Amino acid sequence: MITSSVTLAQPAQTSANNTSTPLIRLTGVRKIFVTDEVETHAVSGVHLDIQDGEYVSIAGPSGCGKTTLLSILGLLDTPSAGSYALKGTEVANLSFADRARIRNREIGFIFQSFNLIGDLTVYENVELPLTYRGLSASDRKTAATGALERVGMLHRAKHLPSQLSGGQQQRVAVARALAGQPAILLADEPTGNLDSRNGEAVMDLLKELHCAGATICMVTHDDRFAGHAKRAVHLLDGQVVEDRMAA
Repeated sequence: MITSSVTLAQPAQTSANNTSTPLIRLTGVRKIFVTDEVETHAVSGVHLDIQDGEYVSIAGPSGCGKTTLLSILGLLDTPSAGSYALKGTEVANLSFADRARIRNREIGFIFQSFNLIGDLTVYENVELPLTYRGLSASDRKTAATGALERVGMLHRAKHLPSQLSGGQQQRVAVARALAGQPAILLADEPTGNLDSRNGEAVMDLLKELHCAGATICMVTHDDRFAGHAKRAVHLLDGQVVEDRMAA
């Protein structure tokens, strides 16, 4: 088993009347890109808590910082300033290797472009991230087949991505994200490459997963799909301008 030098603590109960320590807590997070002596403030002083079991949408106009914020949440990028605590452990400035290990164990990604490997079967695409954990072949099989069954794609396990529709490919991508039982699913415009019918089907799947206990944070530019979440966060110019629970 591969082990990380950084161990994430389980969220602790603060009191009988309060929720647990947030699964995710961003405090004053900023991200500044510098090119040709020009500073671009993609994320500007964001404070954000996400509790275990929440379904949160992050919306806003193009260029508002949604994808940058999601990259920070997913440990694909590091903030220029501020604090990021995941399960109570500071992770903002970890080494590349530690971020990769924690990302593999704690975060499941669902991308707009599916990001499936074309010459691997559906099963192999879902199984691949599990190999980096040092899991046995039998454990990988149990996890991968279980995830495919949850999204209704087990019958396509031996097919290649090119043999699937866009909606089916996205279901496989969801299965890949689920297989490792991550603490949170991060979805980046998960319906962006789908027609309306398949888009609604994927949103229904995310809703089912949330009802079964999954924590989901989804970036979307589509207000219709943002409305599927239980909580809506709106960004403008890299700042949170609205954070409200769904009606």
